[in-house]
Amino acid sequence: MNRRLLLAAGCLALLAITSGCLGIGTGPVSADRLDSEPSEPYEWETNRTTHITIQENTQFRTVMETNSSTIELYRRDGFGGTNPLSVQSVRYRYPNGTVITGSEIQNRSGEVRQTRDETIVELPEGAPPSGGALAFTSGGTPKRFTLPTYVEGTYEVVLPPNRRLDFPIFGQVSPGNYETTPDENGQVHVIWAEPVTADTISIRFYLQRDLYIFAGIVALVGVVGGGGLFYYRRQIDRLRQQRLEMGIDVEIDDDDDDGPPPGMR
Repeated sequence: MNRRLLLAAGCLALLAITSGCLGIGTGPVSADRLDSEPSEPYEWETNRTTHITIQENTQFRTVMETNSSTIELYRRDGFGGTNPLSVQSVRYRYPNGTVITGSEIQNRSGEVRQTRDETIVELPEGAPPSGGALAFTSGGTPKRFTLPTYVEGTYEVVLPPNRRLDFPIFGQVSPGNYETTPDENGQVHVIWAEPVTADTISIRFYLQRDLYIFAGIVALVGVVGGGGLFYYRRQIDRLRQQRLEMGIDVEIDDDDDDGPPPGMR
């Protein structure tokens, strides 16, 4: 029985390895994903090379200026490798302002395809290597945003509503040399006005209510700890009183040096 389990486990492991090598799960991204509508219009008119808006559902919308006819989108896996970035609602805007969908990119001899390591976007035929802009939507994680810097230049990240960075334990931004400013809706913008040279930008943020929850936990721990200390002291005092009543603890007068200790006379 154990031999059969080992054999089955080996077959599964072999299948997982060979599926990656054979490229299962790779190929052109479907038109349904490419042409889906973004949750809100993309921020085409931006002063930054890359503009990112983090949504409340942890997804984010990105608009980035193109400086090459091929753009490789990926996430680092923490083991020295990369995984393809899952994209949807892909759009490309020509320098003259014309916007086309992801499937139109493919119909114009461009490409949006996924490999085992990255998602590759080939600009449509006739698109200049620079001057245009690529937009897409992808997914993230709650209260933390991390993304490689696919293109060199300035960056701006808009946090979801009611998110903050002020408290050091919960709010962190990397790399440094950034500034923050709220907009008319109170949403915080994290801006790198100088070109970013780091390989990755990372932002940890929090809801205002998280501070209240944290303060409540600290207060509760303080009350419980204080109550426990008070109870411990009361028990010590009670034990001391009991020992005195039983005559176990006897105070000795330091000024009386005559004779042996009490009980030995």
